[in-house]
Parts: sequence; structure tokens; C-alpha cells
Amino acid sequence: MRTIAILVFTAFLIISCTSKSNTVTAQKDYNKYLEIKDNKSRDFAQNEINFWQKKYDKAPNQTSYLSLLASNYSKLFENTGDVKYLYKAETLLLQVNKEYHYETVAPIRSLGRNYISQHRFREALILANKALAIGEGMKETQKLLFDVNMELGNYTEAEKNLAAINDKTDFDYLIRVSKWNDHLGDLKTAITFMEKAKDIAIINDNKSLKIWTFSNLGDLNGHEGNIQKSYEYYLKTLEIEPNNSYALKGIAWIAFSHEKNTKEATRIIDNISKRHHTPDFYLLKAQIAEFENNEVLKNENVTAYFNMLKTINYGAMYNKYNTLIYADDKITATKALQIAKIEVEHRPTPDSYDLLAWSYYNLGDAKKALEIEQKYVVGKSFEPKLNYHLATIYKANNLTTKIAPIKEELLKSTFELGPNLEKKIITL
Repeated sequence: MRTIAILVFTAFLIISCTSKSNTVTAQKDYNKYLEIKDNKSRDFAQNEINFWQKKYDKAPNQTSYLSLLASNYSKLFENTGDVKYLYKAETLLLQVNKEYHYETVAPIRSLGRNYISQHRFREALILANKALAIGEGMKETQKLLFDVNMELGNYTEAEKNLAAINDKTDFDYLIRVSKWNDHLGDLKTAITFMEKAKDIAIINDNKSLKIWTFSNLGDLNGHEGNIQKSYEYYLKTLEIEPNNSYALKGIAWIAFSHEKNTKEATRIIDNISKRHHTPDFYLLKAQIAEFENNEVLKNENVTAYFNMLKTINYGAMYNKYNTLIYADDKITATKALQIAKIEVEHRPTPDSYDLLAWSYYNLGDAKKALEIEQKYVVGKSFEPKLNYHLATIYKANNLTTKIAPIKEELLKSTFELGPNLEKKIITL
């Protein structure tokens, strides 16, 4: 009996220690950010819009005022998630470029960045090349070209763009070389370069650049498995920008994916979505409901997601999510295939081809799916979600020997993939 008691007590200690060590988040750290009612960044942008609009109304020949208005509408979009502000910025930038006869590079680049946000990448590339042909501000144009080419999967061109701006003291270069190494699957180097960019942001005491690097370091460290460090960077982001929904969403993901604390994750998401209402929050809640085996709640959130897309025109911004949702249901798998084909046409990246392969797999054509994966995805991407699809397609084609090394890597990425996929990975 004494031996049994010792074993039970030992087991209790192990469980207690494991549970404690698994907890990273603490409500006292971030509750104050959930309860904020004002939004200084949003209000500042709105005040700037009011100011410049009055000035433009008095002097409608001052085209530069329109650029300032567009910039602040873009900030409102970033801060609220309301896509109408992104479209308003586009309208203003189209007017600016028309008045400048598309001969001034700054507004051309601004419109290109607006199109990137809208996932209109081919149009953004046309504008970037137009700016390049004009020849002014070449380094800034090369930065835009790198961003667009990365989105389009033109990696050879993107590498050339990166080489053209090579300057290890330049913040913009450092964040892009970080992204390049992340694309190559070298997270450690990606983090190193982002840390260097962070140092520049701190030295210059630049608020927006600090927010950018802290939030990205939150992401990168999470992907690397440094959950504590990821959490700390999200908190640093919130110290500077208390309304930063991206950092709060990152904390919600830690609560859900790492701690399996669905109640707390949902509480955080519900609070964020009151201020930053975007469709993807419904999908995160659907994932949580799936983990809780609550099929009714999962379907309610997926329905709310699609209802929001019907109410608000997001263009191609949610095509990837739509494809994955449709592909998982045999009834809508054909719809997934249609969207995946459009994505490949507009954005021929390994990610888009993987959506195409996944759609064919879910329609029962595992052979076609394998052909696409082998030609366009294998060795071209290190994204865990893509590798999970690849392993599943290998399994359907009885290529069992290829699964083990992928599964080993996937098990290191369960935080990034989430608890639902973790269950599926174990059964591969």
C-alpha cells in the first residue's frame, strides 16, 4: 500500500509540474489590453483624415493632400480591419496617380502596396515595374518588387531584388532578408535578422518599426517553439500599441494551441473582435469548437464566417481559407477546386499549388494530387501545413516510406499547426 501511495503521489507531482510548465500566459499580463475602450492610434488617424480633408476641400489643386489622406485611411484599415478603408485609400491613390499621369513613383508604389493588401498581386507587379521604369527611388522600388515577387512565387526574381538592396544597416533590408530565410526554412537565421531590425527600431525609437519587429518576433519564435519568448514579444508589442489585435490574437493562439485553454482563448478572441472585426476570428473559434468536439458550435462559426464574406466584399483576400474549408467537405470539394485553380492562375506559389493538390485529394483523385505536389511543392516550401497535406497524399498513394521524416518534422511544429492537426499527424 505504501508503494502504491508513493507511486500515486509521484504521478500527481509529475502531472502538476507538467501542467504548470505548460502555462505561459497570465491574465494579469494582458487583461488591461482587453478592457481598453479608447483607441489612440485609430483616433489619431481619423483626426488626420479630418484635418487633411478640410485642407483639400479648400485647395483641391493640392494633390499631395490626397496621398496623405490615403496613408491615413490605410492606417485605419490596419487598426480596425474594416476593408472599406482599404478601398477608400485605393480610390484616393487612383486619383493621385491619374493627376500625376502615373509619372511619380511614390504614389505608384503606394497603390502597389494597397493592391498587395487586397491580394491583387499581378496588378501590384505591373505598378512596381512601372515605378522601376521611371527610375527614381530605385531601392524603394526594389523593396516593393521583392514583396510582390515573394507573394507571386517568383523566388529567383525576389532574390535579385534582395541583392539590389543589400545593406545590413537598413531596417527594410533586414526584415526582408529575415522573410527570405523564413521562406528557406531557416528560422534561426530569420530570427537573427529580425532581432537586428528590432535593434535599429529601438535605437531610433520608432514606434511603428518596434511594433512591426516585436509582433513578427512573436510569430517567428512561436514557429521555432520558443513559446515563452513568443509570448513576451507579443506583450512588448501591446506595451507600445495596446490595441494591437495581431499580438492579442497571438496570445489567444498560445492559450489554445500550447495550453489547450479553450475558454481563455475564446475570451480573448471575443474581446478583440469587438474592436477589430474580421472574418478569420470566426475560423479560429471554429477550430476551438472542433477541438472541444462541439460540431454545432463549429458549424455556427463557419456559417458566421461565410455570412460576413457575403455582407462585405473582401475580393480574393480569403480565397485560401475558403478553399481549405470547402475541400474538407465532399459536398463542396468541387467549389474548392474552382477557387484553387483561380489562385494558381493569379498566384502560382507552392502554397497555391498545394491548395490545388489538396482539392484533388479530397475529390478522391490522390494520384493527380501527388503529381501536383511532386512537381510544384516538394522541396519548394517548408510550411508545416503544406507538409501535412503532402504526407497525407503520400499515405493515400501508399508511399509509406516517405511519411516518417515528414511526420517527425510535423511533430516539432504542432504549436504552429494547432491541436486539431496534431491529432491527425499522430495517425499518419
